[in-house]
Amino acid sequence: MINIPVEHYLIVAAALFCIGLAIAITKQHLIGILLGIELMLNAVNINLIAFSRHDPEKIGGQLFALFVIVVAAAEITVALAIILRVYGHFRTVEPDKVSELKK
Repeated sequence: MINIPVEHYLIVAAALFCIGLAIAITKQHLIGILLGIELMLNAVNINLIAFSRHDPEKIGGQLFALFVIVVAAAEITVALAIILRVYGHFRTVEPDKVSELKK
């Protein structure tokens, strides 16, 4: 088994988080923003699993990662439902063109 230092995991996770943050901030489309948020959640999962490898007796990091995956799936489900409703009302999914929330 190859022993990869934890620093390598942290570098990859930091890069993935920065890419996700840049996408979430710069995108003009709601689906793109959701993709950026998902990348940031995946970076958190990489950190949790990397730190969980230090103490194989405790599986807390792996359980937290599983919890993050479940929350991310629920978040995407609710967000896509909201995006579909916004598109049905405003005929656009660009956040800048949605000017009101009331009907």
